[in-house]
Amino acid sequence: MSVQPGEVVIGKIINLDDKGTPLVDYPGNRNQQPLPALTTVSLSIDNIGREVALLFAEGDLNKPIIMGLIQSSLENMVEFPQSNTAPLKAQLDGDTVVLSAEKEIVLQCGKASITLTRAGKILIRGAYVLSRSSGVNRLKGASIQIN
Repeated sequence: MSVQPGEVVIGKIINLDDKGTPLVDYPGNRNQQPLPALTTVSLSIDNIGREVALLFAEGDLNKPIIMGLIQSSLENMVEFPQSNTAPLKAQLDGDTVVLSAEKEIVLQCGKASITLTRAGKILIRGAYVLSRSSGVNRLKGASIQIN
């Protein structure tokens, strides 16, 4: 296979090695195995099997460079479904992080979770819950129920 300088070849990510380097194969690969490739895009294990656009460093077919992932219409529909609801919004200004959602926000780790609902409820759940303060620790509400 002969590739002209700047000619794009469509290949496939076969695997990632122990260091996370993508291993690619492409039509005309004369090696008996996939080749390690440089990449210009962020990749993860989820990209194994995806088609990629390849260029070759110095025109050498043994030095593939992944220029991008090939997108298909079906992949776009699955990854970015159309929805009538507003997406989760995050705002960062250096001092404050604001997360906004239409229905609820859930922070979860193992058996612990904090849920904020649209109705104004805050639910804190966990196998062990600790409230500690160097100042006053207050509970205020229309009524307070313990156990």
